Amino acid sequence: MNLSSLKKLYFLGIGGIGMSAIARFFLKNGVEIHGYDLTESRLTKKLVAEGMNIHYDINIEKIPRDIDGVIITPAIPQNHEELMWLNDNGYSITKRAEVLGIISEEKMTVAVAGTHGKTTTSSILSHILTYCGLDISAFLGGLLVKENSNFIHGNSDIVVLEADEFDRSFLKLSPQVLIILSVDPDHLDIYGDEKNLLKAYYDLTLKVKNGGRILLMGEFDHVFNKAWIEKMTSNDVEVLKLSNDFKFENVNVNSERYHFNFSNSNITIENVKSNLPGVHNISNTTAAIQVALSLGAKAECIRESIANFEGIKRRFEILHDGKCVLIDDYAHHPEEIMNAVKTVKTLYPKRNVLGIFQPHLFSRTNDFYKGFAKEISGLDEVWLLEIYPARELPIKGVDSAMIYNLIPMDNKKLLHSSQLIENLKKHDKLDVIITLGASDIDKYHEEIINIIK
Repeated sequence: MNLSSLKKLYFLGIGGIGMSAIARFFLKNGVEIHGYDLTESRLTKKLVAEGMNIHYDINIEKIPRDIDGVIITPAIPQNHEELMWLNDNGYSITKRAEVLGIISEEKMTVAVAGTHGKTTTSSILSHILTYCGLDISAFLGGLLVKENSNFIHGNSDIVVLEADEFDRSFLKLSPQVLIILSVDPDHLDIYGDEKNLLKAYYDLTLKVKNGGRILLMGEFDHVFNKAWIEKMTSNDVEVLKLSNDFKFENVNVNSERYHFNFSNSNITIENVKSNLPGVHNISNTTAAIQVALSLGAKAECIRESIANFEGIKRRFEILHDGKCVLIDDYAHHPEEIMNAVKTVKTLYPKRNVLGIFQPHLFSRTNDFYKGFAKEISGLDEVWLLEIYPARELPIKGVDSAMIYNLIPMDNKKLLHSSQLIENLKKHDKLDVIITLGASDIDKYHEEIINIIK
């Protein structure tokens, strides 16, 4: 796919967070955009308002015949009627990951990888760079609160994007800078086991361009050992490790904001104030600071930009802060649930916290139901909703009851999402509510806020 020659594109699954960012990139570059998605959403409505043409029924007649190519998300099944028609009629079909791969090859790309924290880290880095006057483009896995967008358009060669491990998509990338936040097991329906997942991360590091840089944000010696370090050195790739080459310290919470100091061998930035709660987000921000400094951002501007960052939608987003508090978090892995629980209990230590969790995917629930039960038990009250299937068909015997039965508390409920609002109306001691999961649970937030006002 020659990106510069494209005039008209068709997107299958345009409403996804990753696909919509790419669609916005092409729209900004003068390409006419058409697309299909299963359901209309707030995001697709905004895409239409920006000038895209989207339909929500499977209808071959609505596909323009003079398109230059098709971009597809892996969520679209191979037996999708529109996809089969496009294949049968010889249209050029490119996966989302392949498009990002072409962009990363042509640009000076900063890629953020890891099981957790990709969206937060890439978003805070993009914010720092733009705030400090650097011209960049960014493809983000979430919506920035201030911009209400997952894409930043720039004219320079600097691009920030997420290296998505799902479907081994990140192996299409060729970054100049690679941040690896975590390598916890996930997407085992794709990889089969942890060993194959770790090999994919290893292979990703081999994609870093000569003269590039890798930041390791955890203890990953079981993957990136001495022999790997020697290989990176031979490839002229610099490896920096958290705590060894750069670090954060003196963490404290004051007026519900986290404060910390950043330092590396060249500079110390004291009293960095962050609106992103949780020590895990301080670590994410530390990675962003290190990269921003290497790209020319100044220390004082970095500190100011972090204090002014308004956050990302659905990443520990405080939606209502009154007598009763409503928080939403995208946590859909036991490690992410653990961080969300720790953070909410740190910020509201003497208050009763109700967690409403909707597991995402049958396969992930089957892999991690014990971990989910363990981590969510740190809340005062837990309500579990049915599994959100997303791209999957049900797996026999796999349901939310697997988690529910292992939660060692009496103050718990197993509900269908259709029962959620009615049960909240009957609750007479609502204090702090946190909704958790990568589902569409956010569609209930407006009703919840009306209840707790």
